[in-house]
Amino acid sequence: MSELTDLTSLTDLMGPQGLTGLSAVRLVEGYRGGEFSPVEVTRAALERAERVQPVVNAFVRIDAESALAQARESEGRWRRGEPAGAVDGVPVTVKDILLMRGGPTLKGSRTISVEGSWEEDAPSVARLREQGAVFLGKTTTPEFGWKGVTDSPLSGVTRNPYDLSRTAGGSSGGAAAAVALGAGPLALGTDGGGSVRIPAAFCGVFGLKPTYGRVALYPASAFGTLAHVGPLTRDAADAALMLDVIGGPDARDWSALGPPPGSFVDALSEGVRGLRIAYSASLGGQVAVQPAVAHAVRRAVEALAGLGAYVTEADPDFTDPVEAFHTLWFSGAARVTQRLGPRRLELLDPGLREVREAGAGLSALDYLAAVDVRMDLGRRMGVFHERYDLLVTPTLPVTAFEAGVEVPRGVGYRRWTGWTPFTYPFNLTQQPAASVPVGVDEGGLPVGLQVVGARHRDDLVLRVGHALYEAGVAVPAPAGGAFRV
Repeated sequence: MSELTDLTSLTDLMGPQGLTGLSAVRLVEGYRGGEFSPVEVTRAALERAERVQPVVNAFVRIDAESALAQARESEGRWRRGEPAGAVDGVPVTVKDILLMRGGPTLKGSRTISVEGSWEEDAPSVARLREQGAVFLGKTTTPEFGWKGVTDSPLSGVTRNPYDLSRTAGGSSGGAAAAVALGAGPLALGTDGGGSVRIPAAFCGVFGLKPTYGRVALYPASAFGTLAHVGPLTRDAADAALMLDVIGGPDARDWSALGPPPGSFVDALSEGVRGLRIAYSASLGGQVAVQPAVAHAVRRAVEALAGLGAYVTEADPDFTDPVEAFHTLWFSGAARVTQRLGPRRLELLDPGLREVREAGAGLSALDYLAAVDVRMDLGRRMGVFHERYDLLVTPTLPVTAFEAGVEVPRGVGYRRWTGWTPFTYPFNLTQQPAASVPVGVDEGGLPVGLQVVGARHRDDLVLRVGHALYEAGVAVPAPAGGAFRV
């Protein structure tokens, strides 16, 4: 870490929060009232991004010139009283898994050429662009988003804003770190096994994996219907705002859902009174949870009861589906690298090479057996949600560990799924799930609480998250992080 200690101005990076500490909801309110302009806000966000990038490595590309041009256009619209939409002038970052026109999408891989026209937006990016969002740049990802931490042969290691020796989590690690550091209040991430929720928990921000299909995805993921697109934000209200924008259908995604039944922002005001919440501390004793994590989550659950929710300690009826998940996930890794010749395969992350080789050895019958497990798990959770509106668990059993490794040292896990048992089951079931920051451990590292809803009940998940913020149990990450070396 000596190269980081040479940066003597780490504490300066925290700076006064100012414009970079404001939520998207507050920014739009300020634009409407003429308190500040999109250009001022974008300049502040770009300055923050440029200052923290050498330390945390959250970006693969910062597009200052393009962002300022977009901000000037937004400023003109606000001056005329003609905003383009709900996020006009709000700075946004995009994970470098999703297409964004004007630059390459390299997915953390040295096997993808930068050549090409790169003139197409992913559906979620297109919806944000239509409503006037300002794109700051692309954020880091592990190669093809294959693991739960963020480092890649292409862009190196992304670090945790609360402790630079620790991981930001992944695979949307750059997105979460950018939000925590004030480099834009809204970020687009993807989640195939926890990749929005894991870094949200490690970086102290809010992360939502919507119901599968709620946010259209194109091109289709090699990991199939495990992969969701979702927001990472400073709080649940910002996530609801973002989902209102990106949560519609797109003709390019045959599996996308139709229009949502109503506004997710409007649903926030309904609170949690009367909701039936099941609290599972360890999935029936299947997961060993760090004491500090367990304490912070239980405290938040008690707060939900105090807000009028009916909370019952109850475990969902399933055993760890990790083998089925591995079959589907490793098959996806084999598929995404299928056309690479021997020379380009050598360029891959060594861990990705291992799992793609395992995936290449699986049969169609192996895959279909995993689908059977997935369907049974979906049935079990469907029945569970007839009794309970929501399930609450820790997001992760641990807080952020050493950066640059796939698993914590000395724990015996072979793959990243060993320390993410609360997240990937709900990719198999396609349910909405969010991570809410509810405290820190004894070392000051953030702890996340996971809220899981029945399919299509993203509104309930967001309501619980918002209630925890309103009650002061969840708090936005400080813009600038805590920066310890």
